[in-house]
Amino acid sequence: MSAHAEGNCPSGYYPIGGAATAACAPIPGGGSGYGQPTAQDLPAPVWEDRWGAIAFDGPKGILGAADGRRSEQAAKSAALIDCYAKGGGVCQSELIYRNGCAAFTIGDRNYYRGSSAILHQAVAEGLKLCNEKDKNCETYYSACSLPIRIR
Repeated sequence: MSAHAEGNCPSGYYPIGGAATAACAPIPGGGSGYGQPTAQDLPAPVWEDRWGAIAFDGPKGILGAADGRRSEQAAKSAALIDCYAKGGGVCQSELIYRNGCAAFTIGDRNYYRGSSAILHQAVAEGLKLCNEKDKNCETYYSACSLPIRIR
């Protein structure tokens, strides 16, 4: 058998509405006398960094990439391994980025890098640099490595 408070509402609730539309609503603060928690009462979020990297073999035009890695070294190593696995022979780290986005743009004569917190801005930056100095510019690769909320 369960006990009910005034208006046939369970503990921690109070009656609302009229006779024809009676219902129960939770007592703010659970009846403890305290209000609902505010944003100031909640713990601050905790974020974990994520890294990305681009490696490139210029003579062969082979790109290796990695994103979402937990450390700079892990991203750099994974991008180099990816470049070599695709047939690169002289792979070099071209761009390492943290908690953001990167783009790799290629023109007729050279390659250009862009980075930003937002993917389309990283792509736009790479294309802008290329178009200022080169022709037939195209984004060859773009990705983001955004932080992960862990609490």
